[in-house]
Amino acid sequence: MNKTFSIVLILLALALIAFNVTLVDFQNPLQGDSTIALIGIVASLCAVVLLLIFMTSKKIEKKLKD
Repeated sequence: MNKTFSIVLILLALALIAFNVTLVDFQNPLQGDSTIALIGIVASLCAVVLLLIFMTSKKIEKKLKD
């Protein structure tokens, strides 16, 4: 997986976070569709963290080879 593809995936995850924030009802955040939106936000955040870890590990691997 190259750097460009990883960046595109991170941007898509951030777009999903922004979309799901609009679906959250802040008066009742744990009821109805708000729960699903919160799960989507957490899942997207996990995806971003995993992709950042992956990119960092690739940088470390490249430095070790050089």
